[in-house]
Amino acid sequence: MKQNIQQLIDSSSMSKLQYGTILVCFLMNILDGMDVLVISYCAPAIAKSWNVGPEALGIVFSAGLAGMTLGALFLAPFADQMGRKKMIILSALLMGTSIMLTAWTNDVTQLIALRFISGIGIGSMLASTAALTAEYTPNKSRDFWVSFVISGYPVGAVLSGLVSASVVPASGWQAMFKLAGLASFVTIPLILIFLSESIDFYFNKQPKNGLAKANRTIVKMGFEPIDAYPQAETKTSGIPVKKLLNDEFRIPTIQLWIALFLAFGCLYFLTSWIPKMAETTGLSLSLAIYAGTVFNVGAWGGIILQGYFSSKFGLKKTIAVYLILTAVLMMVFRWFIGSDWLLFVFGLLGFTLQGGFVGLYAVAARMYPTNFRTTGLGWAIGIGRLGGVIGPAVGGVLIGMGFMMASTFMIFAVPIFLAGIVTFYLSSKRIS
Repeated sequence: MKQNIQQLIDSSSMSKLQYGTILVCFLMNILDGMDVLVISYCAPAIAKSWNVGPEALGIVFSAGLAGMTLGALFLAPFADQMGRKKMIILSALLMGTSIMLTAWTNDVTQLIALRFISGIGIGSMLASTAALTAEYTPNKSRDFWVSFVISGYPVGAVLSGLVSASVVPASGWQAMFKLAGLASFVTIPLILIFLSESIDFYFNKQPKNGLAKANRTIVKMGFEPIDAYPQAETKTSGIPVKKLLNDEFRIPTIQLWIALFLAFGCLYFLTSWIPKMAETTGLSLSLAIYAGTVFNVGAWGGIILQGYFSSKFGLKKTIAVYLILTAVLMMVFRWFIGSDWLLFVFGLLGFTLQGGFVGLYAVAARMYPTNFRTTGLGWAIGIGRLGGVIGPAVGGVLIGMGFMMASTFMIFAVPIFLAGIVTFYLSSKRIS
């Protein structure tokens, strides 16, 4: 019967419940983007207010990314045990509380601690929403919908940038963190009311009263209820991390980890430092913030089109092309510094880099089965974010040493090119 339900989902039109689940997950990733990028948009103001240098800001950026890494590696996998919905609620609480408290920090140490805590919630949120989306969408359009949900991230970054451009100069950076924290708290009732737990989770874990809850969801989707649980897959105790490296998944898992590690390093270097670097070219604080906003506007378009192209030409080929084009753009970036085309190039970089990078999430969502899908997603994101921790810190050191923006971009073009090559040769039979 489990297989029949999945076949019905694959062969039927999507219901209001499925669209509602997708929209809530999309909204939560908007918050992810807001909460990650708010520190980048506020960084120039914080640096001026506290008189701190780029090395200290690099540590602040990396603290948030370190929290995201641990959240993805060690908190997100519990969604395979307790449910995707409960994990999404827990993540929203962590994000809202820590982001709100950031407004009252008065030194770098406090800022680092709260960025780390907020990162834990952000890391688990993304893996849980991607897994839930994959389990509610038809096979033929799953890659598109997973990419669409993750595209909430740059939308949140854009909204955060637009608000920051007016709020930070007028009211200070503290006001921006208060707004971002409040936004996280407001979404919790929406999760409780409109988000449904995964049917596959109920079928695999078979909790008490789970069948009745699964049937309520099944009926809302327009299908007939079932009389008994289907036969569950073999149960495992604890978090099934070892399954990621068994005979079937070992090589593609390592390849995915490498690609995400390299892509994360480049992406978070750019997202963390674009506003600060743009300011060094002579742009005003407001225009420097808009540089990051343009980057994320391009990202949203790139992610949506990546989902479409992947359904037409295959995930691996599409992602590889996106990432290699990113490397080319970074190599030629020096020719646009000081020109009117600079913001346009930032937009193109967002289009290609984030479009390809988010496609790797769709790879993870498709590559792993339900009983350890969030674990697979969490570990892929977590290992990748180790690169994200290193990227901004290395960028801070290079900038502090006096490297020009063009030279720094040339250095970071190498890992993103390698990420494209690794993705093209990813060996999973589950990935087109």
